[in-house]
Amino acid sequence: MNLWLGEILATDAVGETWQQQAIAATLADRLRAKVFGITPENVNEVIKERSHLLKSVLPAFNHFCQTTFQVEPHEMLQVLWDLWLPLGIKLASQRQQLGHPLIQGILGGQGTGKTTMCKILSLILDHLGYRTVSLSLDDLYKTYSDRLLLTQQDPRLIWRGPPGTHDVDLGLNVLDQIRQSQNPVMLPRFDKSAFGGAGDRTTPEIVTGVDIVLFEGWFVGVQPINADIFDTAPPPIVTDEDKAFARDMNLCLHDYLPLWEQLDSLIILYPTDYRCSLEWRKQAEQQMIAAGKSGMSNAEIEQFVNYFWRSLHPELFIKPLVKDVTVVDLVIEIHADHSFGAVYCDRINS
Repeated sequence: MNLWLGEILATDAVGETWQQQAIAATLADRLRAKVFGITPENVNEVIKERSHLLKSVLPAFNHFCQTTFQVEPHEMLQVLWDLWLPLGIKLASQRQQLGHPLIQGILGGQGTGKTTMCKILSLILDHLGYRTVSLSLDDLYKTYSDRLLLTQQDPRLIWRGPPGTHDVDLGLNVLDQIRQSQNPVMLPRFDKSAFGGAGDRTTPEIVTGVDIVLFEGWFVGVQPINADIFDTAPPPIVTDEDKAFARDMNLCLHDYLPLWEQLDSLIILYPTDYRCSLEWRKQAEQQMIAAGKSGMSNAEIEQFVNYFWRSLHPELFIKPLVKDVTVVDLVIEIHADHSFGAVYCDRINS
């Protein structure tokens, strides 16, 4: 943590020394400054607003860190200052300008931190006076019985998750109700532990007065691609059967486009190497086993992750999307150690 950030927390006065250090640090990352609308002209005001918000959310943030991450809060303060606070302020500003509830899409693969980001943004936005709810693509899964029928129709759908296993109409209905400011709204919820881990719908959450929806998922916003690309697809899309499955999943994506059209904005949590997801999943399973819970073996994890890569390969679907400024509003890079890298909206023209 930078010394000047500690000074912000230690005093109510705006000291000249830390102010200059904070200004220099805030403007140093040109891409990030552009994303959050920070200029030499407004940087003083930005820092004052952010420091006030930092002190306001700190008690709740400290509790979150200790109960969720089991880490000391000071270890997370820098990312709170550099990323989560300005992102929360940005979303609040977008909501204010829209004049109706904001539907914010968050796209990220396994282990990218979608759930954590949603929880922290909700905490920040609550302090800014905005009622925020999280909705996962997982919450839109078809019922257990419907997925049993689906598997009978297409035995390749051995796990829930790929395109075709969700109730798109349910998502459209929920997002439309929120956009129209209807009250109350029944948010669908999914219990992954039901039916021995197969999962099923559970009791919906009743919400009112929603300002912002954080709609997250592993392929939220992903667009169909040219089917010819699968002729030279990367592993694990190897066999003719693999390629046929990938093409069929690509076709299914068209059914999701009306859902993506509900998004006001799309953020991508983008691993600098998509293969990190495999290692992150292994680490998570090992932690579960060490805690006395059941977990998959490395071989089972590889089979599981490869299944998803066969359906929507990150190199084919996510990598091109990162460069498409007509679809994506913000990219947040994630390194192998889970630290955040570059944050940008249009890296090529910045």
